[in-house]
Amino acid sequence: MLDKKQIYAACTLAAIALAPTISHAADFYAGRNLTIIVGNDVGGGFDAYARLFSRHLSRVIPGQPGIIVQNMPGAGSATATAYIYRVAAKDGTFIGAITPGAIVAPLFDDRTRRQYDPDKLIYLTSADSGSRLCVTWHQSAVKNLSDAKRIKAVIGAAGAGSSSSDYAKLHRATSGLNFEIVSGYKGTGDILLAMERREVDGFCGVDWASLTSQRPDWIRDGKINLLFEVGVKPNPELAARKVPLVWDSTISPEAHAVVELVTSQQDFARPYIMGPDNPPEAVSILRAAFAKLYTDEKFKADAEKSALILSPISGEEAQALVGKLYAAPKSIVDAARDVLK
Repeated sequence: MLDKKQIYAACTLAAIALAPTISHAADFYAGRNLTIIVGNDVGGGFDAYARLFSRHLSRVIPGQPGIIVQNMPGAGSATATAYIYRVAAKDGTFIGAITPGAIVAPLFDDRTRRQYDPDKLIYLTSADSGSRLCVTWHQSAVKNLSDAKRIKAVIGAAGAGSSSSDYAKLHRATSGLNFEIVSGYKGTGDILLAMERREVDGFCGVDWASLTSQRPDWIRDGKINLLFEVGVKPNPELAARKVPLVWDSTISPEAHAVVELVTSQQDFARPYIMGPDNPPEAVSILRAAFAKLYTDEKFKADAEKSALILSPISGEEAQALVGKLYAAPKSIVDAARDVLK
């Protein structure tokens, strides 16, 4: 995995290589609006990142289009993704800010695959590639991974296909956890509120970045138990807290491979997409704009002030990762599909 300086440098080089001439690019977006469709509710982590971009994108896009943010929650961002894919104008004026689960879902769900093909989406960037967690409220009897195998924990989740639902099912099956999953919450904010109200014990698949930005006092004051981390490699902050990795608890080599497949989405944890058939010129302009923001001091200062972690990858990198995901062996895909039913 490239470090941040290497990523920023690569993004900047891509911006230089791909950006059209300034005058031509300015003509493309002058006098137009660019709409960001957020596949999650207001107040969650994905919404916070989208609104961070909305405050800065216009000034790094030639022509300085107006930026509009619209929330379209539903089906773990599949509703918004299908809108971008099938309905939104293909003229460079609509971007989707979606969960990575919406990209992974069609791999396992034929109904979702009929709505859109992730391989045909255009990827502009991913703002983060980070760790996820399973957590419980501090008053829950389930305080660690060992407890989760022995004691029943009620886990809150959004709808089928959401990361919170998929990760709870995934870890219940592959680590033998005693989870009772209660679905139907709108999003991260509602699940965290349900934990505080003691309606549920915990939450799986929550981004460490979301927790640090939305509930920093919970972490500071020890109000949640960090059961285990899901990530390719340990997050330094979580390692310092001695949070175990999920890989230590998978029940078989096949279970390990299934977890690797499903959680590969964390490499493009906050993707920004366009529908197929958008103008190549718009794709180049927007990829260059995102790349430029990652080196922009005002943008980075705003992200830090908002406690939003940036670990970006380029649109080209995200495109390649999705292609690799959809080339996974059928046997592992089938096993993962069974787990996520």
